[in-house]
Amino acid sequence: MENSGQAAECRFDLLGIGNAIVDVLAPVEAAFPERNGMTPGGMMLIDAARAEALYGQIRREKEMGGGSAANTCVVASNMGARVAYLGKVADDAPGKAFATDMQGAGVYFPSSPLQGDAGTAHPTARCIIVVTPDGQRTMNTYLGACVNFCPEDVLADVVQSAKVTYMEGYLFDPPAAQEAFRTAARIAHEAGRKVALSLSDKFCVDRHRAAFLDLVRGHIDILFANEDEICALYQTADFDHAARLVAADTHFAVLTRSEKGSVIIQDQQRIVIDSVRTQVIDTTGAGDAYAAGFLAGWTSDRTLAECGRLGSVAASEVISHYGARPLMNMRQDMDF
Repeated sequence: MENSGQAAECRFDLLGIGNAIVDVLAPVEAAFPERNGMTPGGMMLIDAARAEALYGQIRREKEMGGGSAANTCVVASNMGARVAYLGKVADDAPGKAFATDMQGAGVYFPSSPLQGDAGTAHPTARCIIVVTPDGQRTMNTYLGACVNFCPEDVLADVVQSAKVTYMEGYLFDPPAAQEAFRTAARIAHEAGRKVALSLSDKFCVDRHRAAFLDLVRGHIDILFANEDEICALYQTADFDHAARLVAADTHFAVLTRSEKGSVIIQDQQRIVIDSVRTQVIDTTGAGDAYAAGFLAGWTSDRTLAECGRLGSVAASEVISHYGARPLMNMRQDMDF
């Protein structure tokens, strides 16, 4: 199995870079998403006015730190990995709560917040996540301060000291963050580190397909995607066809398939991993948690099969309750 081979020099096993968001979770009736112009199961970007309007229609079950890569970082830290995170918040109450939340989860969060007028104009981002009775989550994201994340926010010393820099595809929605993404990848590779990408969301893939294909074909080391995302990337409804295409484009891909488990592709090797059965309450963060478990295993030199098992264990825990963060300590799952 491939790895960075530089563990002794690393301060961190995993560095996540993404949109720093406060998640607002709310149970809703089955018809709510479509009645409010949402695509069930997807993520749409909204403005401040729309965020306020939705906020007034829901019964909030939970508010907590969120964001795809941030969720991955928290779960990985919970599993015993050494983790850092870079993302932009404002110097407001939600931003301070986000920072406190990350630090409380054992994640090093050195990013500086937006100050003054910039922070007033772009408050900390929030994602209103409505969850239907079948557990499906539909996300409505106001990016706020995230649009200000830029190459200057990529702290080179942190990137250089992480075995893997893991970035979410959602970074491609704010234009300046795309440049920051590529800056982080360059710094990581120059330091001999690895770079991982999550495709994040089918609709995100549709928005940025050409850019993602370019990254997959030459700029990242590990690709994470679910079945809908990888099929969207290659514009096919056939998962096996998409898997063959991604295997031709990159040497290492990790593809999740909900209750069907996951498929790990590395060079000519393909490993099928079973899902872990659980009661599904809220699928928010399932892919984020899977990536956390996988990378916690991979950075501690586990076999690919064991990495996949840890990913499935982590995903099963977070979908068994509301919210994308674990409610139990999963370090025992890392035991051999």
